[in-house]
Amino acid sequence: MLLETNDITVADEARALEARYGNLDPAQIIELAIGQLFKQDIAVVSSFGAESSVLLHLIAQVDRTLPVLFLETGKHFPATLRYRDQLVHELGLTDVQDIHPLKQSLKDEDPFGALSMTNKDRCCYIRKVEPMARAVAPYRAWMTGRKQFQASTRTALPVFESVGARVRINPLARWTSADLKAYMAANQLPPHPLVAEGYRSIGCMPCTSPVKEGEDDRAGRWAGTDKTECGIHLTGLTDQLSNISLTDSNL
Repeated sequence: MLLETNDITVADEARALEARYGNLDPAQIIELAIGQLFKQDIAVVSSFGAESSVLLHLIAQVDRTLPVLFLETGKHFPATLRYRDQLVHELGLTDVQDIHPLKQSLKDEDPFGALSMTNKDRCCYIRKVEPMARAVAPYRAWMTGRKQFQASTRTALPVFESVGARVRINPLARWTSADLKAYMAANQLPPHPLVAEGYRSIGCMPCTSPVKEGEDDRAGRWAGTDKTECGIHLTGLTDQLSNISLTDSNL
């Protein structure tokens, strides 16, 4: 932890980290976060989507044992699950954890697996937001693969931000699509197989479609609706985590 004094909030800590380290190269940010700032109290959340190999490769150069949290919603494309297994093997990741929805929640609210057709927000909540809160609760910080260029809702995305009592780190926030493609080519990283079919942001199968020319990368997520995020990067996660203190999560 960078700041220890009781009168400093996590929001202050995140702002201080952003001011001091936000312009570093992603590899430096990752090494700093794992090696100095958070040590054993950090994980990475990965969707094993279109660009996930870049962040995971960068992390593997620093620590292949870092916990990798994968939200196994039960609605992924089979190609995504195969791609996950491929990357785990090729990068030598040793602690990939599948985080599942609560069985009781699925039984009570989505017994037929069709909730995404009638209430997408609620489906995302029980399959992603609540499981995500459980997954990151034991950690002081976690990393994501979000980038500013992905959508209009992310143009001001910082590298370090606070989520309640925890810090979320977006090492690739300022990288462009060209940066990602160059890194993948230089390191011979395998592409997600659905990218060749026009999918540029890949989530659950019922709510993901190919992107048309000229649209932003996330236009294929919940296409035809005003929904732009599943909720794991919005206030819903903060609200959920507010019920789980750092002390409680480590009991």
